[in-house]
Amino acid sequence: QVQLVESGGGLVQAGGSLRLSCAASGRTFSTYIMGWFRQAPGKEREFVAHITRSGGSSYYADSVKGRFTISRDNGKNAVFLQMNSLKPEDSAVYYCAAKEFWGASMIRWDTYDYWGQGTQVTVSS
Repeated sequence: QVQLVESGGGLVQAGGSLRLSCAASGRTFSTYIMGWFRQAPGKEREFVAHITRSGGSSYYADSVKGRFTISRDNGKNAVFLQMNSLKPEDSAVYYCAAKEFWGASMIRWDTYDYWGQGTQVTVSS
């Protein structure tokens, strides 16, 4: 198993930046594919980004492409989400998630195995 704890959320004005962190403990962090998801009130949890075990490849939702960057540091057991040019519609609870196996449904939240508790991001207009 792996335990995940997110941090770095907060209140920011539109156009601003935040950097989310997710600290992992437990089994070897580098064996997991890592993802970020978000959920706004009344909406379904949606995919934001994922990154391969080595960190060599990543994939983004169209809504955040060019503004957000996912990265990981396997030596520090951590994954990050740098969020720039934030918009009010980015407001949500952001979750990091770990997935053991690569598959066809990498953007579906229900295919991830472990989750953090979430961190709130609020972008004011």
